Order: sequence, then structure tokens, then C-alpha cells
Amino acid sequence: MGKFKNRILYLKTPLILLIWVLFISCSANQGKGSIPKNTSITELQFTVREAANWTNLFKKTSGWFGGDGIFTIPLNGMESAIADTSGKTLVLFSDSLIGEITDGKLDSPFVMINNSVAWLEGAEPTESNISFHWALDEQNLPQSLFIPNTPNSNPGEYFWLGDGFVNQARNNDIYLFGYRITTTGTDAFNFKEVGNTLIVLPSGSKPPFKDQRQIDTPFYMEGKPESTGSFGAGILVNTKDAGALRPDGYVYIYGVKGNKKEVMVARVKPNDIEKFNLWTFWDGTDWQSEMKQAASIADRGSNELSVTSLDDGRYAMVFQTDGIASTVGLRLALSPQGPFGPIIAVWDASADLNEGKHLFSYNAKAHPSLSMPGELLISYNINSFEFFADVEISPNFYRPRFIRVKIGD
Repeated sequence: MGKFKNRILYLKTPLILLIWVLFISCSANQGKGSIPKNTSITELQFTVREAANWTNLFKKTSGWFGGDGIFTIPLNGMESAIADTSGKTLVLFSDSLIGEITDGKLDSPFVMINNSVAWLEGAEPTESNISFHWALDEQNLPQSLFIPNTPNSNPGEYFWLGDGFVNQARNNDIYLFGYRITTTGTDAFNFKEVGNTLIVLPSGSKPPFKDQRQIDTPFYMEGKPESTGSFGAGILVNTKDAGALRPDGYVYIYGVKGNKKEVMVARVKPNDIEKFNLWTFWDGTDWQSEMKQAASIADRGSNELSVTSLDDGRYAMVFQTDGIASTVGLRLALSPQGPFGPIIAVWDASADLNEGKHLFSYNAKAHPSLSMPGELLISYNINSFEFFADVEISPNFYRPRFIRVKIGD
């Protein structure tokens, strides 16, 4: 009988130990508040409305009057989904238009540059709170702030900007992604990405960012149309210092590849951001070091997107469905790497597209640090297949539009 009791104890002990190990592991991976209040990845209770005050903030007639991209980086490093009414935000734009508009028409030739920024004071979309910035060339004409000058760069290439964040583990320097682009032809999509770059802005740096550093990365995937992709489409800073609700100490960097707009994800500790050999990639089961083994965690995404931690324990991926379409989509997951649920359509941008017969919408994303409690402020871009002709007719079409998605009943 004594041996039988001992055998029962022997069998129970590993089981108890296993449960304890799993508990500790989950706690370590998910952080404080790890048990989701809502575990559904298929349903979202929400209401949505236009955010006209934010949309109108970018309707300008002098200087900067158009741009796409629009990633937002809170300069205090706090990425949680609640607006900081006293903080500052760096707004990133890719292709940008500089010129003058009078009575709805261009009154002088405009200049297109490949990137620019804005400084936003606080979280109120008022004209007095925002200023736009770009560089000047030797002839005092507008010039991009970021121009490729890495060892892998070639003359004539330019940067479109990806997402970025304030790296509190590295002196509060700003790390942002730049996609090296080259022109390929004369059609509407006459461009090609040829490389992926980390751009580092030292803490306190101001436009035109003459003290910037640029680092070639290995995170561009060149190949067939179904496998070509890059990382930097969106960033989730899941650290305690960034105000993450369920911190695990990692920065998650999302990428997009192929014609199906498949989303991938990598992660790294903030202090190791420049140690590319320490980056790991989610292969659908585990984190491993081979980029080409990165799994598709969602499809039908867009080349710019966001992943945000919600108060109810879920993660919301926001994107433009299929890259270029009228629908702003949202997918839910219970972890930063998914699995993500089906597309939930939260907005139809068709009304914006009715302003011109060549217009299209793209690259939706959320801006958690500018969002009010319980909501997501989301932007999407408007462009034209007949860009230069339409700018002459209606120069204000090329700018972001905004909506507010309130989560819950």
C-alpha cells in the first residue's frame, strides 16, 4: 500500500509541476493583466464615425498641402491607447507636396518630395498645435528629410517611411524604418523597393535631422511576386516603459509580403534593435532566427498597418483590406503574433473616392497615442491613379482622412 501511495504522489508531482511551469511561462510571456476580458477573435462590438476635426487638420493651402504615410510616434515613448494631452508627437509622411493653393487651385508650381514630418503639440487637432517640416537644397527648394546614404544605397534612390518608435532602452533615440525605393517606369506604379533601412534620430534631434544615422538591414525579402516583402509596416512596443497593458519586454515589428499582402511578424528586445542576429521571426509555432521561415499571420493586409493592444485583452490589427480598396479592415487576436481572426469591416471609404473618378484609398492604421479612452483613432490615405493630372484639378485630395472607432457597446 505504501508503494502504491508513493506512485500516486510520483504521478501527481510532475503534473502539479507542469501546471506551475505553464502558469509561470504564461505570466512571463503576457505580463500583468494577461487574462483577456474578451477572448473572441471573430466579433467586435463597436461604433464608428468620421473624425472631421482630424481630417481637416491636414487640409492645408500653404506650404505642406499633401502627403501619405502618416505614422505617429509619441515622443515620450508612451504607446498605450490613450491620448497624451500634454505630449508631443512626430508625424511621418512619405511622398509630400509643397506649394500654394488659392481658391481651390494651385497658384504656383508645386514640389513633390519623398518624405517630410510634422510636430504635433498635445492631442488636440487644432491648427496652432501642428507644424510641418522638410529640408532645403542648395537652391533653397524643398527637399526630403531622409535620403539614402548607406553602403547599399545607389544614386537616385529615395526613402518612403515605415513605422517608428522612441527606444527608451537606447537613450530615447527614435528608430524608424526607411524603404529604399527606385523608379522603374512610367505607369501609375512605377517604383520598386530595393532595400530596408533603419534610420536613427538621436534624442532631441530636430528637423532637418542632420545628425541622423542610417543602417542597412537584412529585412528586405526579394524574390518572386508572391514572396517579395519587407519589415517595418507597423510596430507594437510591448514594454512596461511604453505603457503596454500586457508587457513582455519585446518590440514587435510587422512586415508584409507578396500579392496576397501576407502579414509577418518579428520581435526583438529594444536594446538589441541594431543586433540583427538577435531578431526572431514567428514561424506559426515558435520564434526562430530565420527570416524566410516567417509565417503568414494574416493575409489581405496593407503595406502600412498597425497592431494595438486593447483594454479588453485583445490585439487589433488595422489595415486597408487588400492593400488598395475602400474597406478599412480590423482583425483580432489574443497575442501580438496571432492567430488573427477574420476581417471585420469597420469603415467604407467610398464617399471619399466619389470626389474624383481616379481616386483610391490605402494604408489604414490606428494611432493609439492620439486615441481617447475606449476608442481607436484611425487614418487612411487617398491617392489617384492619375495623380499629377488630378493635383492640378483638385490639389487637396492627397491627404489622410480619419475615423474614430469606439470599442464596446
